[in-house]
Amino acid sequence: MSEATYLLFVWTPHGYELREQQGELPEPGAEVEVGEQRLRVTKIAPSPLPGDSRLCAYLML
Repeated sequence: MSEATYLLFVWTPHGYELREQQGELPEPGAEVEVGEQRLRVTKIAPSPLPGDSRLCAYLML
């Protein structure tokens, strides 16, 4: 059985990026390491992609 996937909506100085992640979805308020940055989950919402049933964690500095 494969691990569940979710999306990260990641803030960058050049705009937002949408990334796929495997594992357990982080909760709002949790810190997530993306590259060399630690970002905070601000909200969990449905995927912004049409027809995608996954959840998306929105991250900010």
